[in-house]
Amino acid sequence: MPPTLTHTLPHLLFFVFFLAVQAHIPPTGLSAELPAFREAPAFRNGRECRNRPHTDSLIHIAMTLDATYLRGSVAGVFSVLQHASCPENVVFHFIATTRRRPELRRIITTTFPYLTFHLYYFDANLVRGKISYSIRRALDQPLNYARMYLADLLPATVRRIIYFDSDLIVVDDVAKLWSIDLHARVLGAPEYCHANFTNYFTHRFWSNPAYAASFKGRAACYFNTGVMVIDLWKWREGRYTEKLETWMRIQKRNRIYELGSLPPFLLVFAGDVERVAHRWNQHGLGGDNLEGLCRDLHPGPVSLLHWSGKGKPWLRIDSKKPCPLDGLWAPYDLFRQSPSIFSDS
Repeated sequence: MPPTLTHTLPHLLFFVFFLAVQAHIPPTGLSAELPAFREAPAFRNGRECRNRPHTDSLIHIAMTLDATYLRGSVAGVFSVLQHASCPENVVFHFIATTRRRPELRRIITTTFPYLTFHLYYFDANLVRGKISYSIRRALDQPLNYARMYLADLLPATVRRIIYFDSDLIVVDDVAKLWSIDLHARVLGAPEYCHANFTNYFTHRFWSNPAYAASFKGRAACYFNTGVMVIDLWKWREGRYTEKLETWMRIQKRNRIYELGSLPPFLLVFAGDVERVAHRWNQHGLGGDNLEGLCRDLHPGPVSLLHWSGKGKPWLRIDSKKPCPLDGLWAPYDLFRQSPSIFSDS
């Protein structure tokens, strides 16, 4: 007797779901639509710039691209170009894990038709087995760890890179940040030596003499990894990716910290960072990692505004609950709202 539809339907649904999981797509076969953006103005070099950028005059900036933070990335790029003294000399290096790289490339090309950029694939399998959960899901995404692999992803001809997170805007000439002298150091970033360093690691870390000794003899200060200037040649020479991966493996076994990709950087570099002026990372504007409450600016001048923390300006603006400082981000938002069916336009 042939099987009835009642018996076969559950098996058929399970098979369809299994194939969808294997393909890493939703069972519906539909993927979320990426946002659309207005075309940015063309930013051209002034008279003080070379007409044709040479290798020694280029500024290289790395950022990640994904669907969740794409709106922030586009605003960040727009802000850099708008304030750059020589915008045609700025080259962006975008890192993505998704199979939607052709779509991301199209969006960047249509939004910034005059931008020089490269798009690289980051294999999430490099870190998937080394990541342990943290206090915020966004910190656990493989792309959050791509900054550790810039020296492997970018061509050997790129000696120096500025790394920017996707939740910031630049309100000054990025050439000033690019030109800082790293001296003999691998990495430069704004440091915050008043921060309580013990908060970034668990009791298990501090109670282990071998782990705690990692900071012995080092004037270790906190620094935010969302804004860094990196000498990629020195990074490769010192095999710093391997050093970071070592701490990730220890974390996976022993749970020595809570905050995603930041603690390995502190363990490897803290105390050996070239200090950059605080104006280049007015961070924490997204509040803490749990509630994302509104914050005020830190005292002093501002060259870069960074919405690190849970609260992102585009989400708060869309929810009609913006923080006062989100108004500083809004002018760089190129997001194009879909026309309403009741609109006259």
